Amino acid sequence: MLFCQDPLNPRRVDEHFAPEAREVRDRGGAVGLIDHDALLRGDARQAVARVPAGLEHAWYRGWMIPADRYAELAQALSRRGTELLVTPDRYRAAHELPGWYAQFAEVTPASAWLAAKPGEIPAAGELAALAALLPPGAGIVKDYVKSRKHEWEQACFVPDLADTAGLARVVRRCVELQEEFLAGGVVLRGFETFAKPESVAAEVRVWWLDGEPRLLTPHPDSPHEQALEPDLDPIQPAVRSLGCRFVTTDVALRADGAWRVVEVGDGQVSDLHPSCDRAEFAALLVDA
Repeated sequence: MLFCQDPLNPRRVDEHFAPEAREVRDRGGAVGLIDHDALLRGDARQAVARVPAGLEHAWYRGWMIPADRYAELAQALSRRGTELLVTPDRYRAAHELPGWYAQFAEVTPASAWLAAKPGEIPAAGELAALAALLPPGAGIVKDYVKSRKHEWEQACFVPDLADTAGLARVVRRCVELQEEFLAGGVVLRGFETFAKPESVAAEVRVWWLDGEPRLLTPHPDSPHEQALEPDLDPIQPAVRSLGCRFVTTDVALRADGAWRVVEVGDGQVSDLHPSCDRAEFAALLVDA
């Protein structure tokens, strides 16, 4: 398991992932350190300098990595005799919405997207054409990986996708707030109304390994430690079709009773809810 190192103490695992690393070691797994900051700077060789040579195969476990940087990480590790268990193409497929949307189109809100570089604001006409591909009504704005849901009204939610001026305003603010971290481009998604249970998590994170659901947890942002048990029968075929070894699906119960996929992600960079058993999570990967 290759964890992000602590920026203040490079010989240790980042504090956020340290409990997982301890559990990995307790189960006989080897732990290596990745310099995440160096990787984001484009110095993949420095990023893997503390990884022992000849590990053969490894999981990455740490903070999100842009797909291009992940490919560079894979190349640098390969030169040291280690192959990542999630290949760069499969990482991108799970990490970025355009990579997974086709398989999940029947179980996730309608989506359309266009490529854009950080700081690049699509023209109003481009956004109007993009919005026309979706059902009429409200929508949300995000990039290929993340939304600005904590700035809901100014950088995420669009009350009416046909309001091109309003749509352009929200897209502009989203791109501005993402700054250099804008991933891939701009995504528009149809808005769906979800149930809001009072005492359990409204959104459930499902951890899939080799096409099987292995762990159900509340979404990391949930204040609740319990979550509903979703109906995964309509979702499992999409996960298997995607062909990624280790993925997460964030699912929520729509107001009409249908379970819907809100987001798909690579499991290596998906966060755990604070209440989750780190021992159970570590065993999942060490024993894989």
